[in-house]
Amino acid sequence: MGRPVYLYILVMAGVTYLIRMLPLTLIKKEIRNTYVKSFLYYVPYVTLSVMIFPAILMATDSVWSGAAALAAAAFLAYRGKSLFQVSTAACAVVFILEWVLDLI
Repeated sequence: MGRPVYLYILVMAGVTYLIRMLPLTLIKKEIRNTYVKSFLYYVPYVTLSVMIFPAILMATDSVWSGAAALAAAAFLAYRGKSLFQVSTAACAVVFILEWVLDLI
């Protein structure tokens, strides 16, 4: 019963290593294609967004308070406010909406 687990771990380690090693060995020249460079530039941001977005909505008791905080934070960030102001406003929105929803 323990033998397949080690096999799975070995296969997963090999696949992970290949995914990280192959680009380093196969691509030796500088990437000049602007489309590919643009795509690679945005990959970390998209990955981080995909991981954080569901957590923002599910971190509170109500999805609505999480969505309202997200909207408030996006609006303030778009307006150029500081990270402290954005996070404080998002926390305040969640606090107020959760309090109101508990009263209802």
